[in-house]
Amino acid sequence: MSSRGSAPAGLSYEQALSYVTNLGRFGVKLGLDRIRAILAELGNPHLGRRGALIAGTNGKGSTAAFLESILRQRGLRVGTTPSPHLRSYTERVQVDGQPISEAEFAAAVDQLRPRLESVIGRMGEPTEFELLIALAIGWLSPRVDRLVVEVGMGGRLDATNVLDLGVAVITNVSLDHRRHLGDTVEEIAAEKAGIIKPKNMVITGAAGSALGVVEQFAARAGAAQLWRLGQEIQVEARHLGWQGSELDLQGPGFAYRGLRVQMLGTFQPRNAALAVAAAHALGDATSEAVRAGVATAVWPGRLQQVGRRLLVDGAHNPEGMRHLVTSVRALLREERPAVVFGVMADKDVDDILRELEKLPPRLVVFTRAASAGDRALSPAALRTRWRALGATAPACEEDEATVALAMARESVGEDGWVLVCGSLYLVGELSP
Repeated sequence: MSSRGSAPAGLSYEQALSYVTNLGRFGVKLGLDRIRAILAELGNPHLGRRGALIAGTNGKGSTAAFLESILRQRGLRVGTTPSPHLRSYTERVQVDGQPISEAEFAAAVDQLRPRLESVIGRMGEPTEFELLIALAIGWLSPRVDRLVVEVGMGGRLDATNVLDLGVAVITNVSLDHRRHLGDTVEEIAAEKAGIIKPKNMVITGAAGSALGVVEQFAARAGAAQLWRLGQEIQVEARHLGWQGSELDLQGPGFAYRGLRVQMLGTFQPRNAALAVAAAHALGDATSEAVRAGVATAVWPGRLQQVGRRLLVDGAHNPEGMRHLVTSVRALLREERPAVVFGVMADKDVDDILRELEKLPPRLVVFTRAASAGDRALSPAALRTRWRALGATAPACEEDEATVALAMARESVGEDGWVLVCGSLYLVGELSP
């Protein structure tokens, strides 16, 4: 669907966007009472829907992209709710991989706004995320055959957890969002496993103590089955550099050899395996749909080449940065790229920088995404932390992201590589 066209009588897109962003942008109010009340005002459009709810520390978006592509190849109409967006809020509501138009977004907000009045009067204002999830569910539910929904933060108290789509995926668990989810992997796993509901098919790539927590929650909830990567699901991957990966995969009732993945990164075969398993758990997989879906899936902003010798990736926690460094090293081998780096202040910044230093970068230009607002850590603070690590790479700072990219380009010349990372907001601003 195109973003062209004017909105129907009512809010313009700019007015709708202002309304959404003024409702406590980036605010965190954990709990399901408000989202349930909003959806009740809409007639509970989410009840009885089928699809997958995907939680985890990393890999949610890629897994969702693989699953959406498989289901679409099967001939199903698929709604997704990517979060956060890269360039436009319309990306938060997608049908068959395409954002709704600005006119449709404005109309959806216009229809939702009066329904919120009684909820706000009783329970206070919803967060921006709650409003966007309610908008997406309300708009997508009557228009699609399947919903593939990324959990925002955690799981148990995340607004998306009003959904019971039949399949619950927990990609992995590591330390992130500790302020809200807990200080240990086990505590965070308990929050993420909170998406599991009675009779769900559960699929997970969690390991170690986190897997033990997922297993306990699945048993306690009365899940139908639990498929674990490395046990019920076996995957063997061959990394092909710039050509992506090839994998052999088998699980309960399915087996594939030579599945091709075009998305870059040594971590993508695991995400593809979880998505294939989810498609089978839904009963929607065919061999043709799986092969075509995995081969054609794309996920913008995740280890993606977006220009001449320019790579971008939204890794924003230590585990994500660790996988990114491994993947970039596999692609560039001995070449050291310049890095443009910005990050949110509430992240585990020191641990992320320790992983980045292992690249090692030729130069780091610290900046911040304008779209991130006050949540972004200042370039000066990042530079101080970088030096505190004893890192040997030189560091510069610049507030304007576009200027930072130009500085990085100049430092490596025409034949050198630049990597933009640390924040999806930064990636969105600097992707062509």
